[in-house]
Amino acid sequence: MSDKTIRVTLIKSMFGQLASIRNSARGLGLRRIGHSVVVADTPSNRGMINAASHMLKVETALGGVTK
Repeated sequence: MSDKTIRVTLIKSMFGQLASIRNSARGLGLRRIGHSVVVADTPSNRGMINAASHMLKVETALGGVTK
């Protein structure tokens, strides 16, 4: 498993987005604007981030995985 983690923050509303984009954001654990989660830097998480990249802010996290 990857030791790298990334912090993902929802910066735009999910309202009006395609269902697949909303599901990608929900799959990352994001619930509302301004909500941040720390996830493992895996190919599956990167794919969900790429699908919703226009709504997210992504930065490297220093702590461990919380989800």
